[in-house]
Amino acid sequence: MTESGTWRHGGHLQQLAMAAGVSPGELLDFSANINPLGPPEWLRSCISGSISSLVHYPDPEGRALVDAACQRYGVTADEVLLGNGSTELFYLLPSALGVHHALIPIPSYVDYATTAKIAGLTVHPLTLADDDGFALDFDRLESALMTIDAGPVMIFMGQPNNPTGTSFDAGRLRHLARRFPAATFVVDEAFGDFVEGFDSLTVNRPANVVVMLSLTKIFAIPGLRLGLAVASPSTVQKVKALQPPWSVNTIAQKVGEAALRDTEYIQASRSAVASMRKALRLQLDRIPNLTVYPGEANFLLIRCDHRSMNARVLATRLLKRGLAIRVCDNFQGLDERFFRVAVRTEQENEQLVEALRQELFMAPLIVTRRHTPALMFQGTSSNAGKSVLAAALCRIMLQDGYRVAPFKAQNMSLNSFVTRDGGEMGRAQVVQAQAARIDPDVRMNPILLKPSSDTGSQVVLCGKPVGNMRVMDYFRYKAEAFERVKECYDSLAGEYDALVLEGAGSPAEVNLKAHDIVNMKMALYANAPVLMVGDIDRGGVFASFVGSMEVLSERERDQVAGFVVNRFRGQADLLKGALDYTLQHTGSPVLGVVPYLKDLGLPEEDSVGFKNGLFDDARSAENAVDIAVLDLPHISNFTDVEPLRIEPDVRLRTVRRIQDLGRPDAIILPGSKNVIGDLTFLRAVGLDRALEKLAIEGGCEIVGICGGYQILGRSISDPHGIESPGTDLVGLDLLPIETILEPDKTLTRTEARHRISGLKVHGYEIHHGQSLTGEIAPALIGTDGQGMGACLGDGLVWGSYLHGLFDADDYRRWFIDRLRERKGLQPLDTVQTCYDLEPAFERLADAVRQSLDIPAIYRLMGLK
Repeated sequence: MTESGTWRHGGHLQQLAMAAGVSPGELLDFSANINPLGPPEWLRSCISGSISSLVHYPDPEGRALVDAACQRYGVTADEVLLGNGSTELFYLLPSALGVHHALIPIPSYVDYATTAKIAGLTVHPLTLADDDGFALDFDRLESALMTIDAGPVMIFMGQPNNPTGTSFDAGRLRHLARRFPAATFVVDEAFGDFVEGFDSLTVNRPANVVVMLSLTKIFAIPGLRLGLAVASPSTVQKVKALQPPWSVNTIAQKVGEAALRDTEYIQASRSAVASMRKALRLQLDRIPNLTVYPGEANFLLIRCDHRSMNARVLATRLLKRGLAIRVCDNFQGLDERFFRVAVRTEQENEQLVEALRQELFMAPLIVTRRHTPALMFQGTSSNAGKSVLAAALCRIMLQDGYRVAPFKAQNMSLNSFVTRDGGEMGRAQVVQAQAARIDPDVRMNPILLKPSSDTGSQVVLCGKPVGNMRVMDYFRYKAEAFERVKECYDSLAGEYDALVLEGAGSPAEVNLKAHDIVNMKMALYANAPVLMVGDIDRGGVFASFVGSMEVLSERERDQVAGFVVNRFRGQADLLKGALDYTLQHTGSPVLGVVPYLKDLGLPEEDSVGFKNGLFDDARSAENAVDIAVLDLPHISNFTDVEPLRIEPDVRLRTVRRIQDLGRPDAIILPGSKNVIGDLTFLRAVGLDRALEKLAIEGGCEIVGICGGYQILGRSISDPHGIESPGTDLVGLDLLPIETILEPDKTLTRTEARHRISGLKVHGYEIHHGQSLTGEIAPALIGTDGQGMGACLGDGLVWGSYLHGLFDADDYRRWFIDRLRERKGLQPLDTVQTCYDLEPAFERLADAVRQSLDIPAIYRLMGLK
């Protein structure tokens, strides 16, 4: 601390947070000049991989780190000096070299003068001119050197300077150093990596120049304390003679070695910071009474010329807003008007600018993008329960009076839905919209990927298909697609009080992170705190929490506000030790333990549950009808049969092999994203012959929906290569229809009447196929009187393109009762169950409200 009670450096986080009355994590610290991109992603794995070596002493010579420095700077090992931060080396240099005087151009880094005074040097300040932007005047510097003749002198110089951010001509310094060989020029290049086209003095360095280097600023690791210097071998040996042993610890050496080899990250940081600095300066320049100096590093020096407010008053007022700036009145050569701000992220810089405008009595900026409170559920894996929890929170927030909408940037699912205006979107967001009691909107799921093979998918953007893409093609398309995603999000966010976002898979998939647009990248764009969901029923949930956090970047980790343990069977308080361990290891709490919720009665998001036997009913078929659903490899819209699950007299099961088929009362061929591939599969396993045999024998009703309907026909032709390389296949020939897959996709909501029963049905159509039915009777009659689908005379084999037809309670009961009659059972005649999701949403919301810390979640979102 200084005599005035102010810390002489920026970044004293604990002290600043206490003064602001917030936790350190809530403070936006513009006082410390750290890379706004944060540490590189390899940092945590590098540290984790070094922990086991802590049982040994570190290499006292740091040979691997020295070798990396030699390669990076083109010097020899005896010219490299390692230190516990460059500050240690600054403090050792004057004593090691026996100098008597220090010449310091000011304003400059305060520790230059502190170092000199502690070493007993006579300090000669060289004041730089404000009207020249504090640029270094080499003529005045040379004149000052010539006046100091009472002993060796050391000149301390920042390149670029801190706090002004300005650089000097390195060529002129080389010339000056050679003219004064008895002087020692200490050039601090701590911020040099941020400067475009930087001319480092490690190159073509005169013998009397010591170059100080810092890895902690550019790699955002100041807490690690690691510095280097490049100097003459004699200087290096003199400093080492005074340096304590093991000055650089094992982890710092490992991190430093990796950092010195990572030039790609430095270049990316340099470009990003230059762009952010330019934008920040333009905004600050528009604020009257502020003079912004043209810095080249990752910070800007500013002078406040307001007649009733100096920098310290301004800093105090900003601190009350949770923003910390660096007051510069303890820099010799600056007065109470000056302050310095670090360049941070675009959004954070905007917060600073807005706060400065308000404190300096200006009208607020007109911002085009309103920040809407948001929360995102991400998972440690697929099928961890994100979709259901998002639906639950939508209903909970609706119950609490909020207008809330769901959002998922990218969904990969064959289970899609058609909105009222004919757009296609993922079924999960449809269910979440129903939970919020709003109409499904394609903006809630801007990108839908419908896999058509192991390496390719149809891409649906904003409700309309844009083509089939293989993985690498889609990776290249993602940047363009993400711009549309952001447009959809902003548009949707402007209409609601809050948004509940869902991620996809896991943010910890390191092979996919570089291309992410649905997990952390979306959370950061939406400024949405993340709750990480883990499925304890699978086992290893706490390891998955810890492991997921280990592979996230520091910025991503900051976005994770907590964890949710899902599908727990047992007594929640037995988990206390594990919950405490998770908090201790990750720094984030577990905000809820959700029990295993059986028979929710909500549609599944994708086919995972279906293929894991979710629909396999163990009840006896003696007093129930037996309905078999063929498990096609590319099954889509399997939720068409969901309503049949809730009926008390239906045994619903999935069939994958011919030996499991038996003699069901009905067989349903569901939708397919690749009818060519699925028809080939049926033939390969012999299910085609089994279906033909059952159709001939009679008694079993065979129903085809969409792709299943096409498979029942005589032929399927794909001349445009929609699902195959132009294949033509013979169908099962159980219905006299011929199908051609066309490029244009039918997307429509439909109401119709079932021809035989006369009952109303409703749903939607999603298909490329156009089927010619000839003279066969239709299965359904549309509201326009036109026939839809096809049905053999006795009604035992039929099909249509209509998804959701079993949702209609009256028709579903009629369908089941007809199966009962064929089986010799008495029809029940009246509707037994209503396919109504409202009770399911209410039960889900009640269970999740009791399990999650909802007040804490609202606080995270900024709602309460």
